[in-house]
Amino acid sequence: MYLPPHFREDRLEVQLGLIAAHPLGLLVSHGEDGLLADPLPFLHEPEPAPSGRLRAHMARANPHWRRLTAGGEVLVVFQGAQAYVTPSWYAAKREHGKVVPTWNYLTVQVSGRAVITDAPDWLAGQTAALTDRMEAGRDEPWAVTDAPEPFLASQLKAIVGLEIRIEQIVGKWKASQNRAPADRAGVREGLALAGAEAAAMAAVMREQS
Repeated sequence: MYLPPHFREDRLEVQLGLIAAHPLGLLVSHGEDGLLADPLPFLHEPEPAPSGRLRAHMARANPHWRRLTAGGEVLVVFQGAQAYVTPSWYAAKREHGKVVPTWNYLTVQVSGRAVITDAPDWLAGQTAALTDRMEAGRDEPWAVTDAPEPFLASQLKAIVGLEIRIEQIVGKWKASQNRAPADRAGVREGLALAGAEAAAMAAVMREQS
């Protein structure tokens, strides 16, 4: 990933915060038959230090996992807030007009080697933990144990588990840091009025001011 210094985010707690807030990652691998990419929801575990590991599961019918049984290297891309930035928001447009559109975004990329498992206890723990995480905050959260046990057993047979020990984690926070203060203020004001997702990017920019 192209990473100019002013967009680099190296704080592990901030990187992991994005993963926790946006757990649907794009799993990318390369094999003899080319590239494969699948979106999967991931959970992060802090061990082993320093960066921990990612856990997920996928359908057994998905051929992607078979190419990973040899411990192949993978990349997982997590996308946070993102928004188009129009030059019309820049103070510089009114001063000299030498401006162009861009896109602000937050992203974290994780790389490591994948380990595949179909151990029933591992899969049961993974699916329960992921469900509990995503159902948290609901007035009446659904739990895995709400479903009939024979049905759950059949569902677990239809998936395989995936663990990735994090060997490298990189964060990019492209939030107009390369613009003058007046331009950044204009972008924040414009994004705040441009819809919910754009407003989320405006909030990120306010935090960085």
